[in-house]
Amino acid sequence: MVRLPGNRLKDAPRCPKCHVPLFSGKPIELKESNFDRHVSRGDLPLVVDFWAPWCGPCIAMAPFFETTATQLEPRLRFAKLNTQDEPGPAARFNIRSIPTLIVFRAGKEIARQSGAMDASGLTRWLNSVV
Repeated sequence: MVRLPGNRLKDAPRCPKCHVPLFSGKPIELKESNFDRHVSRGDLPLVVDFWAPWCGPCIAMAPFFETTATQLEPRLRFAKLNTQDEPGPAARFNIRSIPTLIVFRAGKEIARQSGAMDASGLTRWLNSVV
């Protein structure tokens, strides 16, 4: 984990070891094995899209989620969790319909929204949450 002062987030920070950009403007792919590490660490809010490949609304929302990630990083982090392949975290957070978006901060859920949204709706919702 890389610690970075908030005033340096816009400076295109890179990992000090591998020099990969810390913010790519694309959602992180979460697995059950790395879910807790990403959700519990860091001060930045993490927006997780719980989705499945067979879900039409999930597929329709995916480009809007990526667009929003491009626009709102590094103020927020974005991640996706495939509930079909990784059912554990979805069960733990009582996901009953997909797509469901949960915003986490320091390991705690601070907001939840179910149903597909376009980029402007997603941006409005996230701006009202954080």
